[in-house]
Amino acid sequence: MSLKQRLLVLVLSTVCLVWLAAAAFTYWDAKQELEQVLDAHLAQASTLLVAQSTEELDDLEEEKAPLLHKYSRRVAFQIWEDGDKLLFHSGNSPTTPLAGSQTGFSDITIAGQNWRVFTSQTKGEHDHRLIIHVAELKEVREQLANSIIANLLTPLWFALPLLAVLLWWAVATSLKPLVKLTLAIAQRKPDNLSAIQLQAPTEVHPLVERLNQLFSKTKALIENERRFTADAAHELRTPLAGIQAQVQVAQAALSAENRGHALAQALQGCQRASHLIAQLLTLARLESNSVTCFETCDLQELAKQQISALAPSALEQGVQLELAEGQPVLIQGLATLLEVLLRNLLDNAIRYTGAGTEVLVRASYTDQQACLSVTDTGPGLAPDDLAKITERFYRPADTTATGSGLGLSIVQRIVELHAGSLQIQQGHYGRGLCVNIYFPIQT
Repeated sequence: MSLKQRLLVLVLSTVCLVWLAAAAFTYWDAKQELEQVLDAHLAQASTLLVAQSTEELDDLEEEKAPLLHKYSRRVAFQIWEDGDKLLFHSGNSPTTPLAGSQTGFSDITIAGQNWRVFTSQTKGEHDHRLIIHVAELKEVREQLANSIIANLLTPLWFALPLLAVLLWWAVATSLKPLVKLTLAIAQRKPDNLSAIQLQAPTEVHPLVERLNQLFSKTKALIENERRFTADAAHELRTPLAGIQAQVQVAQAALSAENRGHALAQALQGCQRASHLIAQLLTLARLESNSVTCFETCDLQELAKQQISALAPSALEQGVQLELAEGQPVLIQGLATLLEVLLRNLLDNAIRYTGAGTEVLVRASYTDQQACLSVTDTGPGLAPDDLAKITERFYRPADTTATGSGLGLSIVQRIVELHAGSLQIQQGHYGRGLCVNIYFPIQT
């Protein structure tokens, strides 16, 4: 069911229910009021008869009053003397008493007809007691009430279809902006991710804004993927070409020494390509997914584990790894990503600082944040290189160590996923490099 149909069904159903409730209340209220009016009319008519009772009534024999109007059949009256002599009555009243002698309203059934009666008493000449009954047939009352109520409700019967048509027009007109938005999106080409320009009501603005935000994010993601693919192809071309050249050298080598050296170089190229591919896959996963299912992680413990894992490689390169003592530093994050972050920082430090250098890792709390710091005593970086070091595939010009140029790009992306901040600066006393990562602490 479309939104338009749903709105029409709900609105018309609500209107019909309200209309029926109003009609029922109108019927009940009008009937009650009419009953009160007719009862008052009976009481008033009885009062008039009492006021007009004269001594001549004592001399009347039983007589019938003429019916002077078509509605006069609706009202009947009787005047009894001492409760046993019918002095005067209307032509449509029975000859039997319409009620007893007790004053007030009463209901009675005579000859299959239901009457509503008002009884009053007065004294005539010679102290005769006159009993006056004024009555109406209940059937006539019902007919009169139904006629009046039908006249009240008849306009509503005509108003309901008209209201339905007007509601249909109002709903159709109000939903035109959504129809235009639907057509605008349906007619778009797949590569058209520009913002939607559409005049829409205030209620539709959030939807248009969210769609424009989605288009913007999708466009940025596609551009990132294109750039990533181009960069990856470019970076993989170099180690593959090197491997191919070394294999060709090995094939053409005349001595076992030359052949072994070429194969060793080819193996080193394969290792570099394998490392590059692993880094590319890691970065691709980080770009395509956002992490939301965080858990409590201890930066101190994670740093200890990664230092233990990379200690043999650091020892081989002549680099000393050290973890500053401290208490557990807890944050909300994903342990596997934080391990990748630490591994990339430590691997970069081992690769680029050189033999005889030190790498210090420290986890602490500072300014309502958790801070992970990796500081080395290596040669450091020039200011121009510091500004570009987190770009993908960027490597300083004077770098001799092998690498892919993706380590710090991966670190930065992991920091972003943890809503943290990355700060890279010169090390203490102008020596080496200091990487500070700040994580928010959830209270």
